[in-house]
Amino acid sequence: MANKIQYQYDPQHLNISEPAKYGEGDLKHQEMIINIGPQHPSTHGVLRLEVVTDGEIIVDVVPHLGYLHRCFEKHAEALMYNQIIPYVDRMDYMTAMNNEHIYCMGVEKMLGITDQIPKRTEYIRVLVSELNRIASHFVALGTYGLDIGATTPFLWMMRDREHILRLLEWVCGARMLYNYIWVGGLYYDLPVGFEKQCKAFIDYLKPKLVETDKLLIENKIYVERTANVGVLPRDLAINYGITGPMLRASGLKYDLRRVDAYSVYPELEFDIPVGNGEMGTTGDCWDRSWVRAQECKESVKIIEQCLERLQGDYKRDKEFDPQAIVPKRIRPKAQSLYFRGESPKGELGFYFEADGRADKPLRCKARSASFVNLSILPALSKGTMLADLIAIMGSIDVVLGEVDR
Repeated sequence: MANKIQYQYDPQHLNISEPAKYGEGDLKHQEMIINIGPQHPSTHGVLRLEVVTDGEIIVDVVPHLGYLHRCFEKHAEALMYNQIIPYVDRMDYMTAMNNEHIYCMGVEKMLGITDQIPKRTEYIRVLVSELNRIASHFVALGTYGLDIGATTPFLWMMRDREHILRLLEWVCGARMLYNYIWVGGLYYDLPVGFEKQCKAFIDYLKPKLVETDKLLIENKIYVERTANVGVLPRDLAINYGITGPMLRASGLKYDLRRVDAYSVYPELEFDIPVGNGEMGTTGDCWDRSWVRAQECKESVKIIEQCLERLQGDYKRDKEFDPQAIVPKRIRPKAQSLYFRGESPKGELGFYFEADGRADKPLRCKARSASFVNLSILPALSKGTMLADLIAIMGSIDVVLGEVDR
C-alpha cells in the first residue's frame, strides 16, 4: 500500500515566488473591471459604476451618467415659467414639493414679488415641503437598510411614508409629482380638515421615529456595517462642494434654511443635526444615516409650528385666495439670477437668464445636490473593500432624475 503524503501548511516555508517549485514565476496583482448597474430606474436609479478592483480592494470607481436623458434645461428654454414646474417635479421625484418651492421662489425674486406672498401661503409651502422632506429621508434610510441586508426597516418606513403621500395627494390630487406650489401662490388652499388629520399623523409618527432609531440606526449589526466606512472629512466635503446631510454629517453646521433664511424659516424653531463620530469617525456612513434620521424629527417640529400658525394667526379665511397674486403672464425684466434652497439632498439652485421680452427663460440651469454629491464617490471608495462600495453609495442618497437632468 502506497504511503500517504501528509501536507501541512507552513506560512514561513511556503514561498510562492519559487519558479522551480511552482513553474509560474512571481504572481502579479491583476486588476479586474466590474460593472455595477445600471439597475431598474428606482431607488439609486440607472447608475452604472465601472469599478476597477484588485481582488476585493477597490482601485478606482468611474460613475457613468446619462441613462435617463431628462433634458430638463433644454425643455425649460422652450416653456413658459409656469409650465416648467411639472418638469421641476421630475428632477428629484422623491422631493417634488421642495423642488417646486425653491424654483418658484427663484422666479418670484426675479419678478420682485417675494414680499407680496401671503403668510398663509408661505406656511403651507413650508408645511408640505417638510412633509416631503420626511418622505424623502424615509426612502433614503429604508432603501439603505436594504442595501446592507435589513428588510424590516424598509417595510416600516414605506408604511409610514405612505401616510405622507396620502396627505399630499389629498392636498393636490397627485401622488408624487404635485405641481402644487405655483409662482406667486398655490394651486389650491389646504382641504377642509387637513390640519387636523396632519396633526393626528404627526402624533402617530413621533414614537415611530424612536422605534426606527432602535431598529436601524442603533442596531449593532448596522453600526458595525456603517461606522468608520466611507469617511468624508470636512475639508474634503467643502472642496467637492458637498451639501445637505452629507456635509452636516462631516461636522459642518450648514443649512440654507438658516444661512439664507428664506420663506418663513427664520420664524420657526428647529435644530441642525451634525455628525460627531459617536459610533465611529465623524463623516462616516453611520453619521450620514444618523443626520437624516434626526432631520426627520426636526421636520416634525417645523410641521407642528406651521400647523399651529395655520390654525391660529393665519387660519383659514373664506376670502383667502391662494392664486390672488399669481401673475397671469410671467415676464421678468432682463437679468441673470441664481436662487438656492435646502432640498432633502442638499443645495438645489436655479440659475435664470431673462431678456425682458419673452415669457420663457433664455437659460434655466439647475444645480442639483445629487449630481454634486455623487462626485465624491471615487474619493470615498478608493482603497475600500468591494462590499463597502454598496454601503458608501447608499449613504450618498442620489436620485438619478436629478443627476441625468
